[in-house]
Amino acid sequence: MIIVPVKEGENIDRALKKYKRKFEKTGVIREIRERQKFTKPSVKRREAKLKTIYIQKLKNQEEA
Repeated sequence: MIIVPVKEGENIDRALKKYKRKFEKTGVIREIRERQKFTKPSVKRREAKLKTIYIQKLKNQEEA
């Protein structure tokens, strides 16, 4: 449960912004989206490998 203390005279919009920021940091939405569909471990490994290859290419281009 996320608790956002609101001080006396503090704007509600500011408290709502703090709540949204805390909620985003918990990663609840990201986890829900990931759980909507099942991806096989082999597919996850393949995607991770392709991502690392892409990042490595970018770093190599940056150095050259």
